[in-house]
Amino acid sequence: MNADIIKSLAWGGGIVVLALLATFARGQGLIDSEMVNRIVMGAIGLMVVWFGNRMPKTFAPSARARDAQRVGGWSMVLSGLIYAGLWAFAPHEVAVIGGSAAVLIGIAVTVGYCLMLRGRAAA
Repeated sequence: MNADIIKSLAWGGGIVVLALLATFARGQGLIDSEMVNRIVMGAIGLMVVWFGNRMPKTFAPSARARDAQRVGGWSMVLSGLIYAGLWAFAPHEVAVIGGSAAVLIGIAVTVGYCLMLRGRAAA
């Protein structure tokens, strides 16, 4: 099996284990349900950061593809950090809206940059 697939499955399994442990801690009265939600959502934000960090390190067949990967990696790292930070420190409503907006903006920056590169190539 590919090493990237194994690492991705490890992230997914780690988040499931983290969620189960947090649920167990809630059942024991150590934390409340909002804290369980914040722990799991923060871990998802850190997973976005990890995937964004991996993007520029994968093979790309051309210089433009490498440029797109670099911009996409930066935008995912920054949006993942904002997402995780909001879930760690902001009120619940702000974390939901702001975190989702951060990830959507990161995706929009990546798509916009790719479309810009495509327009340059056509010209």
